[in-house]
Amino acid sequence: MAQRFRIPGGLTGELAAEFAGTLILILFGCGVVAQVAAGGIGDHDSIAWAWGLGVTLGVYVAGRISGAHLNPAVTVALAVFKGFPWRKVGPYSLAQLLGAFVAALIVRWNYSEVLNAFDPGLTIKSQGVFSTLPGNGGLPVGEWGAFRDQVIGTAILLFLILAVTDVANTPPAANLAPFVVGLIVVAIGMAWGTDAGYAINPARDLGPRLASFFTGYEGAFRDQTGYLYFWIPIVGPLIGGVLGAGLYQTLIGRFLPAQPAPVAEPDIPAQRTAV
Repeated sequence: MAQRFRIPGGLTGELAAEFAGTLILILFGCGVVAQVAAGGIGDHDSIAWAWGLGVTLGVYVAGRISGAHLNPAVTVALAVFKGFPWRKVGPYSLAQLLGAFVAALIVRWNYSEVLNAFDPGLTIKSQGVFSTLPGNGGLPVGEWGAFRDQVIGTAILLFLILAVTDVANTPPAANLAPFVVGLIVVAIGMAWGTDAGYAINPARDLGPRLASFFTGYEGAFRDQTGYLYFWIPIVGPLIGGVLGAGLYQTLIGRFLPAQPAPVAEPDIPAQRTAV
């Protein structure tokens, strides 16, 4: 999602950045859900804003080194349409998954007293702190509805990410791209969070799901009906990401000029670092 620079660590540095950026994202994302759901502090808007800010901060952390994908759906879509090396797709996705996993363990540890008081049996009642569920665990949405939602939500995400990071289009100036990408996530959360909790990121869902499973949530891979649900927030976003990126290329990208229009250089040299 951001311009990368040659760094001494090579792929190792890129993977470290993806790990760290995704860790920051999940610390804020799962942390706010724990605070709202189990702690009773905040509301849906708190969740949407904290997830969006988590994305913003994660992108600022990783952007210069790895491009700050923070999401296997982004990595795969960039490999399909933007020339990202396929040999890096697996390592990037694993680094993102590990970052999400470690962050969720930290949230689980920090909120252990609150979670145990709220849901002593560690059941579906608090499982949504870590992973998504159809209808957020209570609304009449089935597995197909959740799958459809994940395809659509991630397609929107990738369409807009490409729109705001395409240098041939009108990208945000003065290092504001991470903030705008965060606002995209806030908007998706506020408009597309009902049917499946807007995971829109396989690492965001699977990493915390694994963390919850290893810390006592025996039903972590199933939804409220007992269906083996975990694959839907993985496959749906991967399909949706490719669809969204493809739609952007078809409807917008191919009509943009081959070279970006010249822009005025910032007055302050320190502001020339691109994201």
